[in-house]
Amino acid sequence: MRYFIIFLFSTLYVTAFNYAQQPNVILIVTDDQGYGDLGAHGNKEIHTPNIDHLYGESVHLTNFHVSPTCAPTRAAIMTGKYANSVGVWHTVMGRSLLYENEVTMADIFSHNNYKTAMFGKWHLGDNYPFSPRFRGFQEVLTHGGGGVGQTPDYWNNDYQDDVYLRNGEEEKVKGYCTDVWFRNALSFIETNKDQPFFCYISTNAPHGPLNVPTQYSKPYLEQGVPKGRAEFYGMISNIDDNLGVLRDKLTEWGIADNTILIFMTDNGTAYGAKFKDGLLASGYNAGMRGTKGSAYEGGHRVPCFFYWKDGQLSKIKDVNTLTAHIDLLPTLVKMCGLTLPNKVKFDGTDLTEVLSNNKDIERILVGDSQRIEFPEKWRNSYTMKGNWRLVNNEELYNVSSDPGQAKNVIKVFPEIAQELRKGYEKNWKKQYKCFDQFPYIKLGTEYENPSTLTAHDWHVAEERMIPWNQKLIRKGGNGNGEWRVNFTQTGKYKISIQRYPKEANLPINASAEVYHSEFKNYVLPAGKVFQITKGHLRVGDQVWEENISSENSKSITFEVNIPEGETTLSATLVEKNKNEVGAYYVYVEKL
Repeated sequence: MRYFIIFLFSTLYVTAFNYAQQPNVILIVTDDQGYGDLGAHGNKEIHTPNIDHLYGESVHLTNFHVSPTCAPTRAAIMTGKYANSVGVWHTVMGRSLLYENEVTMADIFSHNNYKTAMFGKWHLGDNYPFSPRFRGFQEVLTHGGGGVGQTPDYWNNDYQDDVYLRNGEEEKVKGYCTDVWFRNALSFIETNKDQPFFCYISTNAPHGPLNVPTQYSKPYLEQGVPKGRAEFYGMISNIDDNLGVLRDKLTEWGIADNTILIFMTDNGTAYGAKFKDGLLASGYNAGMRGTKGSAYEGGHRVPCFFYWKDGQLSKIKDVNTLTAHIDLLPTLVKMCGLTLPNKVKFDGTDLTEVLSNNKDIERILVGDSQRIEFPEKWRNSYTMKGNWRLVNNEELYNVSSDPGQAKNVIKVFPEIAQELRKGYEKNWKKQYKCFDQFPYIKLGTEYENPSTLTAHDWHVAEERMIPWNQKLIRKGGNGNGEWRVNFTQTGKYKISIQRYPKEANLPINASAEVYHSEFKNYVLPAGKVFQITKGHLRVGDQVWEENISSENSKSITFEVNIPEGETTLSATLVEKNKNEVGAYYVYVEKL
C-alpha cells in the first residue's frame, strides 16, 4: 500500500501540474502568420529572436491545427468546440457571430475569480450580446470587425494613432496597433499581478493591409525580400519585439514562472508564401502545401508553444500528437483547476498528459472553410487522424512521408479513406443540428442603446455582395442584405439609415475625400457619388418609406413602432434613377 500511495502522488503531480497557487494565463494569437513565418521553423529570411527564444524553452505542439480563417479559429479557441457548431463558419455575412448560449474561455475564468481582459482582434461580433465585454472579459480594448479598416471599425483607422473601443466607448490611442495592444496588456497585468489573471492578446497584425513602420520593413527590403512580404515580415518583427518586452516585464514583476504563456497563430500564412499549380513559387512554407483558407496542411497547421516553468513546461520539447484549437480550453481548465459555470461538453480534449508525458491520443479531427450562408457537406474540408489527411473526400495523403501533399494515395489505402469518411460523417451529423440557427443582434437593451449595424454582418446569398471594408464602402457597391435582430422591447424606435458612419460626418450624397495614410502605400479612394432621394426600411413584413430631407442630410431617419421579438431588418437607399443600394450603416435606438 505504501508504494501505491507514492506512485499515485507522483502521477498526480505530473498530470495535474501541482502548484502553490493558480497560474496566470496569457494567450497570444497572431493573425495570418503561418507555421513557416518564424525563424525557429526554418525560415532564413525572417528575424524573430524573441519568438525563437520562447521556442527554445517551451513545449511545441508540432501537429497542431486550427481553422483556415480568422473568426472560426477564434470561436473554437473560446469555446473548445468546433466552430461550425457554435455558429461561426465565415468571417462576414453574420456568420462570424458566436452563438449567445455558448460559454467562453473568459466566462469560465471569470467564474473562477480570475481577472480577465482582451486586447486586439475579437471578430466574433461587435454588438450585444456578442462583443467581448458581454462574453466574460472584464476589460476590453479592441477594433471593430475582423481587422483595422474594416466596415465596423472606426472610419479611416489605419493602424497608427487609431480610435478603438475601450469597454464599448470610443477612445483615441497613440501608437502603432500592435504596440497599443501589448502596452495596454502590460498595464492590465501590472495592475492585477498579485491575483490570478487571464490576458488574451489577439493581434490584428500581420493581417492586411500591410501597414507597418518603415523601421521594421526596411531591413527586409534591404536584403532583397519582395515588398509585400517585407512588410508582412516587418509586422511580425514588431510582434516579436513586443513579446520580448512582455516577457522581460513578467520576469521583473516576479510572475513569469507561474504564468502559462501560449503563443499561436490563427491560420496559415497570408503573405509569407505563394503557390502556383500546387507548387511553392516564392517565400517559405515549411514544406507544406497551401496557405490561408486552404484545406491543405499549410492552411491550418500552425505553431503552438506552451511555456509554464512552475508546471514543468520550460524545456524545449516537441509533441507530435495530433492536436487542435478545440483542445486549448479543456487543457486550461485542467491546468488551472477551474470549475465550469454550467454543464459544458467540449469537442476538444485535455492535453495535460500530452504536454507532460507525450501521451498519444488516437482520434479523428475535422476542419473546413465554408464561407457561405449555410454549410455544405465536404466543402473545402480536411479530415485527420495521426498523419493521415483526407481532403475534400477525394484526396488522401500521409504528411509524414509526403509533407507537401503531392501524391494522392486514396486508391492505395481505401480502408484509411473509409475510416476517415466515417469519422467525418459522425462529426457532420453532430454539427448539422446547429446550422439552422441564427445569431440575433439584440436591440433596445440596457446594455447597448443605440446599436450600430453595419454591412459587415448582412446575411446575403454570396460574399461578393458584402462591402466588408471601408475601401469597398467608398466604392459604393450595389449589394444589400438583411440583419437578424431581436427587438427586446415593444415600442418606438428611432432608426437612421446611412451611407457613411456617424464619425465620418458626411452627407449621404457626398464623396469622401481620398485618404492618404502616413503609410505611403495605404490610400483609400474618393467615395462614389450617389444621388439618393429616399430610403426604405423593412422590419419583418413591415415596410416604411421616407424621402431625404435635404442634399446635406447625413441619414434618413424613421421613428416607428415595432413589436418585440426576433425578426429581420433591411434598409435600402434609392437613387433618383431608381438604382438601389443597401444602407451600409444603420443606427437603432429605443426611445
